[in-house]
Amino acid sequence: MNKPYDIIVIGAGIVGISIAKALQQTGRTVTLIDRKGVALEASKSNAGAFAFADIVPLATPGIMRQAPKWLLDPLGPLSIPPAYALTILPWMMRFWRASWTDRYEASLQTQAQLMTFSQEALERQVTLVNGERFMQREGQLQLYEGLKQFNASQAVWKTRSEHGIDFQLLHCAASIAEIQPGLDARFTHAGYTPKWLNTCDPEQWAHHIADHFMASGGALKLANIEAIFEHPDYVSLATQDGELRAKQVVVASGAWSHKLTKTLGDHIPLETERGYNTTLPAGAFDLKTHLTFGAHGFVVTKIAGGIRVGGAVELGGLNLAPNYARAQMLLDKAAQFLPTLNTQNGEQWMGFRPSMPDSLPVIGSASKAPNVFYAFGHGHLGLTQAAGTAELVTALANGTETAISIDAFSPNRF
Repeated sequence: MNKPYDIIVIGAGIVGISIAKALQQTGRTVTLIDRKGVALEASKSNAGAFAFADIVPLATPGIMRQAPKWLLDPLGPLSIPPAYALTILPWMMRFWRASWTDRYEASLQTQAQLMTFSQEALERQVTLVNGERFMQREGQLQLYEGLKQFNASQAVWKTRSEHGIDFQLLHCAASIAEIQPGLDARFTHAGYTPKWLNTCDPEQWAHHIADHFMASGGALKLANIEAIFEHPDYVSLATQDGELRAKQVVVASGAWSHKLTKTLGDHIPLETERGYNTTLPAGAFDLKTHLTFGAHGFVVTKIAGGIRVGGAVELGGLNLAPNYARAQMLLDKAAQFLPTLNTQNGEQWMGFRPSMPDSLPVIGSASKAPNVFYAFGHGHLGLTQAAGTAELVTALANGTETAISIDAFSPNRF
């Protein structure tokens, strides 16, 4: 009864599932544990984008000058509910420090390296699980309303160019329409990234990897892990139904991960980006490529034959009631930007994205428990970086060298 499991992965979102499969591929006997089941939180209904081109951290130099507007505009692209403002203040101070030029440049370089590695890892994962049918390789348009907005974006495109990201800049509505017809005439400029890809459905993609994992001998258990304890020969997990033991444990519980790290003495500044979207049924719009409306903080993507309109960031924690007016606001804007969009019969959703102040995930060992590994804090890039994170954590658990340095992802960096 008390024989330890080989390795337990806590969290059956896309990051946890990817780690479980990668560990299994190296011969490990893996048990995946989640309190609800596979892909029932942030991995269920996100935008489905593998955003490898988005290498610029959220905390950019000068961004804190916009903070007063966030508090005053509850429907803005980045907002803080007044009821949560005091709670998030310590995190915001770290976010401000991360926006200083030295920290920003370091985070940018690290993020770019992780993106390149994760893109390569995704292709390995797709091959491993025979998952090409879940991929949509249709590129992305980042859209701008006029020359002033387009010119303001040039520093970001220059940075992408320096990191080898393939793109084409478009300077008229006619060029944009060749890729995506039906946009409002206000969008006069764009950047097109042809190698951008999406999954046809993030929930289905996560389930496909989980099914592959279980068909290959993996196990899935439903349990609510309340605490983790390190022992000389094993790690114990406290649940309402008793104790579970394992030789090693991976914490990949998304926005809830810091609740478990605290039980090991690691107080990690993890916050929650609450993302909203609306999924419209098939036929709502003839979408040819992923659309990003950066100035408005949302995207339009093709999901399971329908259309998903969503994005924006609300830093509001885990407990406040959802503000679905944000989802409606994004849908209303999309209807202006895509005049033929049919906005009827949409389904609204809100998900919790686990966010660190410097936009980098936490990947590494617990400070006082060398057999516990952390893998969370990817913000809105969990789907994007899941395969790369899985390979890094697998190397950690197996005691081999990681393919890229993970120093910048240290749980103790703050």
